[in-house]
Amino acid sequence: MTDYAPFPLIDLAGSPRERGRTHGKAAADRLKRGAKMYAESLLKSGVEWKELERRAEAMVPGIEHFDPAYVEEMRGIAEGAGEPFAAVMLMNARTEMVAAARRQKSAQHFPDGCTAALALPEASADGVLLHGQNWDWRAECAETGVVLRIRRDDGPDILTFTEAGGLARSGLNSAGIGLTANALECDRDYQRGPGVPLPFIRRKVLEAAHLAQAVQTIVSTPKPGSNHMAVSHATADGGGEAFGFECAPDDTFWLAPDRGLYVHANHWIAESARAKVKDTGLAETPCSIYRDKRVRDKLEPLRGKLTLDDFRATFFDGWNAPWSVCRPPRMNTRGVMTATTAMILMRPGEGHLEACPMPALNKQFTTYTLTPDRTAQKQAAE
Repeated sequence: MTDYAPFPLIDLAGSPRERGRTHGKAAADRLKRGAKMYAESLLKSGVEWKELERRAEAMVPGIEHFDPAYVEEMRGIAEGAGEPFAAVMLMNARTEMVAAARRQKSAQHFPDGCTAALALPEASADGVLLHGQNWDWRAECAETGVVLRIRRDDGPDILTFTEAGGLARSGLNSAGIGLTANALECDRDYQRGPGVPLPFIRRKVLEAAHLAQAVQTIVSTPKPGSNHMAVSHATADGGGEAFGFECAPDDTFWLAPDRGLYVHANHWIAESARAKVKDTGLAETPCSIYRDKRVRDKLEPLRGKLTLDDFRATFFDGWNAPWSVCRPPRMNTRGVMTATTAMILMRPGEGHLEACPMPALNKQFTTYTLTPDRTAQKQAAE
């Protein structure tokens, strides 16, 4: 068993530019490592650094239209880290940049895996909403991840796990919103224009004070590629709701928990989605079909008495390793070392997030906290 360093916690406050500079300075080494890794992937596809810089700036107008503060924050990250702006854009839009290169030069594409689960209060032991996931991705990212605690003057505070330089990935906010995301692929991906890169959509979801606002962001924002997002909202009265959203670039299919329990991996589940799109991701993540089933089978008998420790034990499932729910490092079908890079466990209504890097090799969790806004949670419950 190997001990991995905990993901560093970075506190951010002030204007978007100020938040960015603090982020960049604190995460400079991790950001540099992550950007180098993705830039090398693009270089193998024939995308030189000058071309990467051009593409990064070309994405700015679309992101500014979505939210100009995000561009300001990214420019601040670049300044704080002493890295080019293109490096920060790459950390937030690497999927879209690699996909563009793939269309142009048959670039290698390495889809994220993930297994996510949540339990509504009715399914948990103490009536508290639970939410978590395993993030399966490049093994090196166990050493590029960070946790951001973002203090905001214009909405809920945010606690998010992400790659250094990224604006958000999974996490929670002080209003009780929780978010996890899983990769999906279909035959419509990257065919209809640029859309908004997924990290910015996730960040916008985590800025929402109400579940309806989070849903609106997911449903109304054009996306270049497919993705699944599970969004939960725990309220001050002990209640909560949650839904999953299977997103194609031009359509969104929603799923509700089954008797308070929800599980999703990396294949399309909604019958309406399966009738309309072709799942092109299972060739890369064939284990998805049983990861989903094994997590569901382990959690269902505990419905009504589920705890985060039950989620933890389930996400550690090693059956059929290395193609398992908790994946040890292994080469994927394209020759890249992948693993379950992080396990994330949350009680969103309490501002509680636990994270463990490389859980197949390391069992050490670190707890990160955010003070809940009980007034906001109470208003959401009324």
